[in-house]
Amino acid sequence: MAEQTTAEHGGAGPQAPPHIDAVACEEAVRFTSDLIRMDTTNRGGGEGTERAAAEYVAARLSEAGLDPQLLEKAPGRTNVVARVPGSDPGAPALLVHGHLDVVPADPAEWQVHPFSGEIRDGVVWGRGAVDMKDSDAMVLAVVRAWARAGVRPRRDIVLAFTADEEDTAQYGSGFLVAHRPELFEGCTEAIGESGAFTFHPGDGRRLYPVAAGERGTAWLTLAARGRAGHGSKINHENAVTRLAAAVTRIGEHTWPVRLTPVVRAALTELAALYGRPLPDLDTEDPAALAAGVDDLLARLGPAAALIAPTVRNSANPTMLDGGYKVNVIPGRAGAHVDGRVLPGGEEEFTATLDRLTGADVDWEYLHHEIPLQAPVDGPAFAVMREALRHFDPGAHVIPYCMSGGTDAKQFSRLGVTGYGFMPLRLPQGFDYQAMFHGVDERVPVDALHFGTRVLDRALRAL
Repeated sequence: MAEQTTAEHGGAGPQAPPHIDAVACEEAVRFTSDLIRMDTTNRGGGEGTERAAAEYVAARLSEAGLDPQLLEKAPGRTNVVARVPGSDPGAPALLVHGHLDVVPADPAEWQVHPFSGEIRDGVVWGRGAVDMKDSDAMVLAVVRAWARAGVRPRRDIVLAFTADEEDTAQYGSGFLVAHRPELFEGCTEAIGESGAFTFHPGDGRRLYPVAAGERGTAWLTLAARGRAGHGSKINHENAVTRLAAAVTRIGEHTWPVRLTPVVRAALTELAALYGRPLPDLDTEDPAALAAGVDDLLARLGPAAALIAPTVRNSANPTMLDGGYKVNVIPGRAGAHVDGRVLPGGEEEFTATLDRLTGADVDWEYLHHEIPLQAPVDGPAFAVMREALRHFDPGAHVIPYCMSGGTDAKQFSRLGVTGYGFMPLRLPQGFDYQAMFHGVDERVPVDALHFGTRVLDRALRAL
């Protein structure tokens, strides 16, 4: 493969020759298909099982000479952890993590059965094809290729294949961090989902967003208090009315622009790439900042979709629960809100929700997780940028902040800095982000080949 040449990396000396061959590429595809066929649906509330997929992963790692551990908080909620020894015992370890669970899928809505793992016309179909059994498969293929070729990475690499990422992580990374932190001893940085995929803005450019931040999770429950009564009577203390007013205020609220270092870097790089004027990002006038950022996003066209969700906090009402009979005014009504909070935006979020809910509606956290950010001007990001450009010289690699969250939140509690880097080169018209939790989730075979090669290069250089 002529594209796999030896290259220098950041003053650390020449990289080892590439060892991703046709066998590794084939394994990445086969493992993806095999893992999809294992129904690891996570329905929330503790309902799910990852055991079959975990045993499959452990077997593949054992074949590569590793010593994987299967760990469970509850029967069937299985995690796999293994360590690949590095060549430099003094180097800090690197964590590579991916989850084994998937969200539900209704076969009646799909062109193919979501747990078939069918390979059709160069595409692997099924639930988990991009979220994220494909990434698990590529990691397995890389470490097995190293074993065949006798390659050792520079630093220890800890592999973690987790349960329960699609819910609260209490059976997965949360359990591992709380009860088995010694397994991650020495880890300072991590890579996981989901970044380094091709984003086509429709102008011929290929953007590769690498995640260097995540908004925090703030899932809320709202409870409105009122006076119960007959539906035929005037009632100015109607809990449903009070709830509806609060939900409307939350849903219609425009949050102020808040620029984190990662989002600022992304805006700066995209403005330069597209030759657009950069507004004053240091202004202390909130209205001027919002106007300038919104104008720049409008000028960036489709590329703005990578940045727009993360220039502000957000809170979206998602569920309502009120009343039990049409002619009865209930004394209580409830709702749920999906809030997402940028680094540094927690106090603003709390104060705003207090104001929007008002005196007659209480709110509390149903699930609360911290926001994250990682350096974009250091050696780790430079390595990931170089690896993508090596295999796609036309790549424009930019940092971005994920609007949602991953297991990186849990691992950050051990002092591990996380990045989203599971590369895929995708064809024009392939909407990667729509695949997440969507119908007809799928991934091209060529994308898996590309991702396996890029991962190999990056992991050996990080």
